[in-house]
Amino acid sequence: MNYIQNISLHSWKTTNPQLMQNLFYWGVSGCLKNNSHDLRYGKLSKLRVWQKECVEKALTLYQQGQRDFFCLACPGAGKTRMAAELAAILLEQGKIDIVLCISPSVAVSQGIQQTFESRIAKPLNGSLGAIGASLTYQAMTSKDESFWTLLKKMRALVIFDEVHHCAGLAPEHANTWGETILLNIQSQAKYTLALSGTPWRSDKLPVTLARYSDESNQVAYDYSYNLAQAVDDKVCRSPSMVLIDNKAITFEQDGEKSLHNSLEDLFKERHVRYDTVLTHPTFLRHVLGLANTKLLELRKTDLKAAGLVVASSINHAYAIARLLEDKFGQPVTVVHHGAFEAQQIISRFKNGTAPWIVSVGMISEGTDIPRLQVCCHLSRVKTELYFRQVLGRVLRRTQSKNQQAWLYAAATPSIKSFCLGLLEDIPYALLIEKHGDERLKLTGTNDTSSTGTLGFIEPDSFELRESKELDEQVSPNQIPWKMRLSDVFSRRLITLRDSALYS
Repeated sequence: MNYIQNISLHSWKTTNPQLMQNLFYWGVSGCLKNNSHDLRYGKLSKLRVWQKECVEKALTLYQQGQRDFFCLACPGAGKTRMAAELAAILLEQGKIDIVLCISPSVAVSQGIQQTFESRIAKPLNGSLGAIGASLTYQAMTSKDESFWTLLKKMRALVIFDEVHHCAGLAPEHANTWGETILLNIQSQAKYTLALSGTPWRSDKLPVTLARYSDESNQVAYDYSYNLAQAVDDKVCRSPSMVLIDNKAITFEQDGEKSLHNSLEDLFKERHVRYDTVLTHPTFLRHVLGLANTKLLELRKTDLKAAGLVVASSINHAYAIARLLEDKFGQPVTVVHHGAFEAQQIISRFKNGTAPWIVSVGMISEGTDIPRLQVCCHLSRVKTELYFRQVLGRVLRRTQSKNQQAWLYAAATPSIKSFCLGLLEDIPYALLIEKHGDERLKLTGTNDTSSTGTLGFIEPDSFELRESKELDEQVSPNQIPWKMRLSDVFSRRLITLRDSALYS
């Protein structure tokens, strides 16, 4: 099969010398006549059924005159692979000259570049001989007028990954990324392909390039592939979600003490910051202990199985890393936006066998690390969009025999509702059990079948105290269960003064 349409270089020079000069700006002229297979790039494996269907439908609609195509596919389903196939076919058919891929982060952009290069057999790095470029939305906004002028002169397929980051259907009501797309790309590109696994926004603004139905105001997709379908097709893992709750929480503020039988009750009755729970050493010990136990179990059959902790802040991330290392004896990789060579850190972890990585805003969306099977959602962000993106990090299937996927999070009202909504989408059994004082005993299923589960864990109680004057001489008889962190920090009652170490 020819990977690039055979086009006479002489004819381009003769008919449009200015366009030929512009091609060198993109670096694509070297591939116009070269049909040889570059050994640095190789064709990827065959498509999944849904990917074939989506490509065929996109080609049909493009042929019928539709320029914009919107694909909804759940995280982990293989949207990038599908997009690469579509781009390759359009190039082979001579319907486009270049491919421009735009995504939210550098890590995702690099992953897209690798996937496209494997299929198209030409570089996608914007250099001489490339067939296009892969860049971030932020980089897109910094392009000058000459870049957009060039786009007008070429037949481009522009692919928007996780397009829900771009808001607005009109420039005057759009965010910066959405405005750039509407003004410089939508009417100039030969074709556009919008991809999303979570096609909505927390601010309720419309997603750029999306079409909305008049009746329900929902996005009208050209093709959709949900998680239930992906689990049935064995494209994605079925998630098991474990929500950490507590039956005896003592909250103290300015000398006033109250008891609560759940986190939901605590947040309902008191103005408690979510960070107060997420950074509390006792809570961290418990959730990390459960997650680490599960990961060790998975690594008995697959040494590459790994866990991800999504932290709230850099300090929070390093505190979590200390607990995993000191308490549980696990080596930990920490990555955040300020880390030196952050992308290289992610790449080494992806291709290695290290058990844990703790991330702050780096691996929550789009980053492809299929060996992740356990995730702790400990970010202060509590939107459904973010929840589903975090969960998506552990849904990609591998060749491993054990394809379990586990998510651990606090049993807050919002997180609980997201789990229930997800389980409505996946028509499998919902298991809810409470185990009283049986610490570290979790619910769910241990088999590898496609059953989504929701577990509630009941650890020993922990105490939250907020006051200007903290009384550290609390009698043990005043608290149903005392929690101490003697094996990591000094032997004393845990209070918010101690948890400040984690904030």
